[in-house]
Amino acid sequence: MNIRWKPSVTVAAIVEQNGKYLLIEEHTPEGLRLNNPAGHLDPGESPAEGCARETLEETTHRFTPTALVGVYLSRFQRSATGEDITYLRFAFCGELGDAVPGRALDHGIVRTLWMTPDEVRASAAQHRSPLVLRCMEDHLAGRRYPLEVVHTDPGVASG
Repeated sequence: MNIRWKPSVTVAAIVEQNGKYLLIEEHTPEGLRLNNPAGHLDPGESPAEGCARETLEETTHRFTPTALVGVYLSRFQRSATGEDITYLRFAFCGELGDAVPGRALDHGIVRTLWMTPDEVRASAAQHRSPLVLRCMEDHLAGRRYPLEVVHTDPGVASG
């Protein structure tokens, strides 16, 4: 039987303000972990739209992507279950807006926190993925690509 390999598409917000990066602390099967505001791309949305939605759900703040930081491929193997997942991540930087009054953090999110680059580096053992650190380092290095490099065909929204 020929099975087609399909990576899981995810989106992440790389948010920096005053020299600190916004991370979330979340429950995972591996315990409490730190991550960028991030999650899976939903049907019918562009990667930038998915990033704005995930950031709102995980931080209660609106987020407007302004540039692509990078596109990343990573593999995760869960030792307890043998699950083997490859992620294709689109990471965006942008403008963090105000919190939405009355909105709660998404299920599983414990809190948001602001960390300096050195604090992010020092906490690497608690990161949900090595991409947390890689995306921050790419952002610090000035990597920015126009949003237009990621084209979403109009048919995606009608599907």
